[in-house]
Amino acid sequence: MKLSQFLTDRVEDILAEWEAFAKTLGPAAALMSSAALRDHASQMIKAIALDIDSLQSDAQQTAKSQGDAPLKFPNSAASMHGTLRDVSGFSLVQLTAEFRALRASVLRLWLPHVRAFTEEVHEDLMRFNEAVDQALAESAVTFSEHNEKTRERFLAILGHDLRTPLSAISLTGALLARSTSVEGNAAMGKRLVRSAATMSTMVNDLLEYSRSQLGGKMPMAPSPSDMGDIAQAALHDAASAHPDCAFEFHSDGDLSGVFDDVRLQQVIVNLLTNAAQYRARGTAVTLNVEGEQDEVAITVTNRGPAIPAEALKTIFSAMVQLPVDGEQPGRPRTSLGLGLFIARETTLAHGGTIEVSSNDVDGTTFTVRIPREPAAPKTQS
Repeated sequence: MKLSQFLTDRVEDILAEWEAFAKTLGPAAALMSSAALRDHASQMIKAIALDIDSLQSDAQQTAKSQGDAPLKFPNSAASMHGTLRDVSGFSLVQLTAEFRALRASVLRLWLPHVRAFTEEVHEDLMRFNEAVDQALAESAVTFSEHNEKTRERFLAILGHDLRTPLSAISLTGALLARSTSVEGNAAMGKRLVRSAATMSTMVNDLLEYSRSQLGGKMPMAPSPSDMGDIAQAALHDAASAHPDCAFEFHSDGDLSGVFDDVRLQQVIVNLLTNAAQYRARGTAVTLNVEGEQDEVAITVTNRGPAIPAEALKTIFSAMVQLPVDGEQPGRPRTSLGLGLFIARETTLAHGGTIEVSSNDVDGTTFTVRIPREPAAPKTQS
């Protein structure tokens, strides 16, 4: 069977193997759906089949082999795949591995149908490898371009967001040096605390993000704890950082378990901070903690415009910023976009799950489920 025909007829079998391999590329793939894992693979396979059957001169073949083939991005399936993989948190090594696995699975599935190694088979193999290399090149270029733009934006935002609390600290310090009012000193002291809390959160998120990018495993120190106490501490931190936001807290059931209280406090703080930033004006943020049979469920809800479906797909990825419609109280103009990423990584490290739902009627709710006893980290599809 001609290879191009095989690619067209057996595309579903090839996609199943593509998806199975993509699932192993953690941690980015942990929360991705089947459709997200497959991404543009179907279109790429069909494009490879068309490329194999297209006419090609000796000069064009030579140019391809030397990496001088014309790139088809930014509109090709391969180029869009590269951009989306960067958005989803894949590394360039993982992106490359996907194409290596595609090459191996196609050849393993096709070669048993080859009766004799004819000149036509040899030509098919050569054209197939050229097409896969071309698709990989297009994906790698757009992946790298998007990654570079994201890095530049990240550094710009970091500089901006750190400058704000630093300015507040400097100004407050100068005012304290001249102030003789006890009440004034107390108010300025609270401003210092808020600024320090903001900077501390940013630094903690940066450290966790750096550890994850360097391949380090998130260190865990679980001990007998009470999720109610953890939630109360998180509420205090969030309220300090967002004094204009009303927080409501409800708890029910047995909240005891073996948890890393410091890291789970950071998870809840990050979720509360996100909710405070994106709530509708004049509404409260609700934190619910409920003890269930084998786990503790934590939900954080805010009322406001629904998060677009496309944004929900990548909301837990690093450096993702939600669209902003107008100014909201307590909402910064910029954000590092690491809070939800850190919340996901910490939850998975506890063997738990994290999900989000959003609509105009019920608002936006993040749900975290943590087992009472330490368990092996889970993956979600």
